[in-house]
Amino acid sequence: MDPESSRELIRRAQAGETEALNDLLARYLPRLRQWASRRLPSHARDLGDTDDLVQRALVRTLNNLSTFVYRADGAFYAYLRQAVMNQLRDELRRAARRPEHKDLAESAPDASVSPLDAAIGREAVERYERALEQLSEADREAVILRVEFGFSFQEIADAIGRPSADAARMAVGRALETLAGLMAETEHVP
Repeated sequence: MDPESSRELIRRAQAGETEALNDLLARYLPRLRQWASRRLPSHARDLGDTDDLVQRALVRTLNNLSTFVYRADGAFYAYLRQAVMNQLRDELRRAARRPEHKDLAESAPDASVSPLDAAIGREAVERYERALEQLSEADREAVILRVEFGFSFQEIADAIGRPSADAARMAVGRALETLAGLMAETEHVP
């Protein structure tokens, strides 16, 4: 994906070109769908199609694109990721307000995650999100692109303006070390 063409598509979309908005949607939607499907808990997946959720978030975000200032493709992915994350949180809040309907035989084993396992997992994700917010913008973008979107180091180099895949690998490594340290610091902080 050519970052320069992303910059041009964003500029054209900000100018109101519908075709540019559609091209941006086609370019970013597949990776964001994949990312979102891994973030949505299994108990919430039946709330609606993950694809629809991501598409709603992107359409809403792209329609309000006028405030975004393009610096690099990595920043745009982080911007879109946040929009999808907000949509996921909204869906989870809606799910929590609706009672769950299950027809189970009395002898059926409980296949749900134990409250302890759910709490440990939720707490780790919350520590990750808090630590991620403490990183510099460049480090946050590098981590998100590698860990959450599975970008190759060359793709990360292109997205964040590093001269080579090796430079991106080193930047990601340093950012992950910092992230791990921040997560360890907040491990026992509520």
